[in-house]
Amino acid sequence: MRTQWFAFFSLRFIRRPAAALRVTILMIAVVVYGATGFLNFELPGNPDLDWPTAFWYAVVTVTTVGYGDFAPATVEGRYLVAVPLMFFGIGLLGYVLSLSASRLVQAKTKELTGMSQVKLTGHLVIFNFPSVGKICKILEELRADPDFEVSMSEVVLVDEDLEELPPELADRGVRYVRGNPTRDETLSRANLDHASHAIVLSKRPRDPHSDDLSIAITLAIEGRQSSITSVVECVDAAAEELMRKAGCDRIVCTSRFEAHFLSQEVVNPGVQEVVAQLTSTLLGQQVYVTPYSGVATYAALSDRCRRAGHLLVGLRDGAGLRFNLPGN
Repeated sequence: MRTQWFAFFSLRFIRRPAAALRVTILMIAVVVYGATGFLNFELPGNPDLDWPTAFWYAVVTVTTVGYGDFAPATVEGRYLVAVPLMFFGIGLLGYVLSLSASRLVQAKTKELTGMSQVKLTGHLVIFNFPSVGKICKILEELRADPDFEVSMSEVVLVDEDLEELPPELADRGVRYVRGNPTRDETLSRANLDHASHAIVLSKRPRDPHSDDLSIAITLAIEGRQSSITSVVECVDAAAEELMRKAGCDRIVCTSRFEAHFLSQEVVNPGVQEVVAQLTSTLLGQQVYVTPYSGVATYAALSDRCRRAGHLLVGLRDGAGLRFNLPGN
């Protein structure tokens, strides 16, 4: 145990110390040298000089501040102490600033390339990157909804192939994690355990085989955090049953909606515009599915909604969805 500890200590602090440690040790050595030199050469001519004051003078000289409250009177104090401190101070400060700038650039680069660790709580995780426009539209719709929780305004994008987060998403505050979305390591970096919602988008919106990846991601999500609310995009309606078995909470089958819109535009032109406004938080009115308890007639519920400024269009119960019901 002692041998291992000594080897670790020797590696980290002697043979290959960290840059911050090297700078700290060098700065302390320079300040101690300056304080000792000032005290040694200037004390005979300045009896009031003590160690705290000498250290103060050394720090002021190293940082090249020069308050003017002290100047070495002896030749040794000027050229053997003050001048070396000035040159070392400029060099050390430049090195420290370069290290700080390098760390900031590295941190930003890691964040944009998806290599960083996300530390959020109650956030939304979006899996797969089909296009910038699609994700921007989802974010606009979500953030325009007054019921959208403040904590969920933090969004994390998880994708395996995206090399760098697009500027359009970075400007919207989206965090990025690059990696295989079915692996625990990637889900840990996205902090899925503390997320509240997850959206799984189709990797290739027109390819039914992308549903296989969506199912695998859903299994990874539900296997790790079953309490999360997951919404999965489905290309092929035949894959819906597998997605339900995988444990997702909601499924949106894009191909089914496309077929509905196409057929309705043939027999009833303009339906898609109405549906678009009813399902968008950015345009017109919006459809809400609101739970209710107790026994009440359709007429009573409709009257209650009308008094609140809403329009009741149907009910969902054990019999399914029912619209345009009689008034009693």
